[in-house]
Amino acid sequence: MTLPLTRLPCGDAGHDASLPDSPRPPWWRGRSQPGREMARRCRERIRPWRARATTSRGAAVLLAVSALFAWAVAVFSTNPPERLWGIMAAGPYGLAAIVALAGRPGRWIAAAVSLIGALIVPLAWLAWSGRGQPEVSVVIHSAGLFLHHGTPYQGAHAVATAHNPYVYNPYLPALAVFGVPHALLGGGLLTDPRLWFGVVFVLGFAGALSLSRVPRPWLWTAVVTASPIIAFPLTTGGDDLPVLALICLGLALLRASQSPRPAVRIILAGLALGLAAAMKATAWPALAVALALVAARDGKRAAAWLAAATIAVPIAVDGPVLIAQPAAVVSNTILFPLGLTKIKSPAASFLPGHLIAEAWGPGHLVAIALVLLAGLGVAASLILRPPRNERAAGWRLVTGLVLMFAFAPASRFGYGVYPLGLACWLLLATPADGGTVAANGHESMTCGASAGQRGS
Repeated sequence: MTLPLTRLPCGDAGHDASLPDSPRPPWWRGRSQPGREMARRCRERIRPWRARATTSRGAAVLLAVSALFAWAVAVFSTNPPERLWGIMAAGPYGLAAIVALAGRPGRWIAAAVSLIGALIVPLAWLAWSGRGQPEVSVVIHSAGLFLHHGTPYQGAHAVATAHNPYVYNPYLPALAVFGVPHALLGGGLLTDPRLWFGVVFVLGFAGALSLSRVPRPWLWTAVVTASPIIAFPLTTGGDDLPVLALICLGLALLRASQSPRPAVRIILAGLALGLAAAMKATAWPALAVALALVAARDGKRAAAWLAAATIAVPIAVDGPVLIAQPAAVVSNTILFPLGLTKIKSPAASFLPGHLIAEAWGPGHLVAIALVLLAGLGVAASLILRPPRNERAAGWRLVTGLVLMFAFAPASRFGYGVYPLGLACWLLLATPADGGTVAANGHESMTCGASAGQRGS
């Protein structure tokens, strides 16, 4: 019996017209061709700059810039701890810039000189003499309140009759743990909160680099820590650094190539981000970015696991204080940073939000409205075009933080450590090899991500 040959309907030879074409994803899914091309060009431009920065000449230039920054702080800053850091750090940075020109061994010697001269020695001196930014005293005082009264916040009567802005504690209860050694054992180098801020930052940032497949993560952590991006705020204050490290660690745990146990890494990422959110509200935008990433890449079920793990930590750590003193938590951590309390926050800078708030009466509300608009804009971008890997999520978070800090009515330049620290991690991290770009231009995810999509 001979089967009649029939001519295929319109289409290329070998194409079965009976099989429907795969539906084209909506415009808001994935990245458009111009967007992919722009991202590729950005990566190609970053690679040579990163390679130049690791040469002897590049390291010398970066260290010379660091020396100039420290000199500018010493000359122009009116804050005594900041000026002292600038005076002590300018020389070591300058010496390190000269040593870095001695070839490969010179670069690592220069890193050691910077770490010792610009961080360890100034931090030890300031901690031993009890000098630092007011936030160090706020953390210590909140720890004492927590140990004696079960809450890190002053009572309503003390706040109502106070005229000192530092009666407020703008930090969430979990950050008070860094002041417990000082509250229990008294002042000293080993009980200073800045030492423990630095320990948590080093461990968290090194873990993020290791998960991102960065060669010699501990060495690069030392280099980043010795830079003015970290050494300057850590020596004088440093309360943002453990939060920054936990954000980097949480996003690094969401790397697609870490796929032997995707559920475990998602839960661990949620715990890291949740702990950061339990310390400071500045970590909250990272939660939204991480949820958008996991929902778009791994599915709704994985996003639910991430949300559950993230929320569990603040509930367990901060929940008892919130239940006992809800008004104090709102007043200290929300109203005071926004400048909506009787005593205004002393945080000041030349950033647009603060200038607008100080310009005229309604300027304060205008600055708050700009912060809300920036947050809504970033949220819309997460919904319409969610990030597909941890690097894209990190850069999206950098953009959102820059906008919100720029327009905040009571912002300070110290908040720049978040976008700058995230940028250091993102520039050092290697792209994940768990996802490839298919011929049609959309990402083909790892088997773990595909399983998450089917499970959703």
